[in-house]
Amino acid sequence: MVLVLILVLPLLGGAAIAMGHGRRSIGWVGVASNGGALALGIWVAVRVIRDGALTGAGGVVRADALSAFMVVVIGAIALLASWLGIRTVALELSEGRCTPQRATTYGVLVQAFVAAMLLAILAANVGVLWIAVEATTVVTTFLVGHRRTKGALEASWKYIVICSVGIALAFLGTVLVYLTAVHAGGHSAGALDWTSLMAHAKHLDPSVLRLGFALIVLGYGTKVGLAPMHSWLPDAHSQAPAPISALMSGVLLTVAFYAILRFKAVTDLALGPGFSRTLLVTVALLSLAIAASLLLTQRDYKRMLAYSSIEHMGLIALGAAAGIPLAIAAVLLHILGHGLTKSVLFLTSGEIMSAEGTSRIDGVRSLLARRPALGGLFGVGLVALLGLPPFSLFASELLMARAEFQVGLGWAAVVAVVAMVVIFVAVAGHARHMLLGPSTTAQAEAPLPGWVAGPLIGALVVCGVIGVFAWPLSGLLHAAAHVVTP
Repeated sequence: MVLVLILVLPLLGGAAIAMGHGRRSIGWVGVASNGGALALGIWVAVRVIRDGALTGAGGVVRADALSAFMVVVIGAIALLASWLGIRTVALELSEGRCTPQRATTYGVLVQAFVAAMLLAILAANVGVLWIAVEATTVVTTFLVGHRRTKGALEASWKYIVICSVGIALAFLGTVLVYLTAVHAGGHSAGALDWTSLMAHAKHLDPSVLRLGFALIVLGYGTKVGLAPMHSWLPDAHSQAPAPISALMSGVLLTVAFYAILRFKAVTDLALGPGFSRTLLVTVALLSLAIAASLLLTQRDYKRMLAYSSIEHMGLIALGAAAGIPLAIAAVLLHILGHGLTKSVLFLTSGEIMSAEGTSRIDGVRSLLARRPALGGLFGVGLVALLGLPPFSLFASELLMARAEFQVGLGWAAVVAVVAMVVIFVAVAGHARHMLLGPSTTAQAEAPLPGWVAGPLIGALVVCGVIGVFAWPLSGLLHAAAHVVTP
């Protein structure tokens, strides 16, 4: 019942928003429902560590340590995005850029988006997982085009076309896995059940499974934002409202990567780690190279953050390629740290765009001098994103590199470090232009409200704490890593 309630809570929040008829205060219902899902996710994580995997709804939903961890990540980012989304919608309403009806539609779609991601994580059947990921594509298409500007509509069309191609490839890969599972003796009704696939993995046809997993990496990799199917990501992230960019970059990308991890576990049991390792290293290094080259010449700070997402998805793909428990635990820690950090940065960038009236890097100067709170949050967020201590991305990147050297991927880790140095120089240069310099006006700028700054500061503090003290998560990370390592 708890697992079902986790799925239902965001939908109930969406229903309440729909009945609120555009009242501004109704947005807090979404905050409450997402906060409830986070609280229940933490409870499930504690239960899973103590008692093992939980099932519900007649076996339709299932939570092991990996899915429990991802529920916590989704709940945390959804809570942060829905909290700051109240301010985003209020500003749009006050400026006449949004009607109450569109504000209501936005709130309902956000809750549907969160529910679809939670279903993808908790689905016991990888076919249902595919349906849920496809549902996120449909819902987020409308959210990307929420502002109905020419750029937003173009980005939403590009997003749905490219991601639909990707999700179709993932469907073909899932069908091939299903066919080989049925041929291996699995019952047709349960051939796509996760536990059944793991039980029959060593009997699956190697040739069919190779093709199936390659299609899955390419298909779900499109949603992850891995090269070569990454081109939708900077357009969608730069045009979507800031809370939607936070949700998409913070958790949607990693929900799709969660699907790859599930199929990778089956493939490694059937074929050994070599095949999946080669595929993931290839797309990881290609993604890092593309992100590094494009960040050097970037002129838009929201697109800069989007290309940074491609970099970090490449890093977790490279970590997953190592495949040992240390690597997977580091990947999951990176997923949490990246989700919190990137959410803070996208939400802060929304505030910057609202205050400065532009998303161009050369249009924002002396932010620390003119808007200390806003500039400070953006600057500290970039420090965390670039993997500097004491933030968790530093610890996770160090652990992933250590694991990569252990399995003979030291050369790939060195290539990744070179790309990261280029990215560091590029992002630091853009940040210097935006943040530093004397104030150009004597007029006092409006301060950032405390109820807006508080959650953003809290998220960065959490990133710092888990980067130094992994204790609250160490048991869950250890258990989750062993779920998908043979």
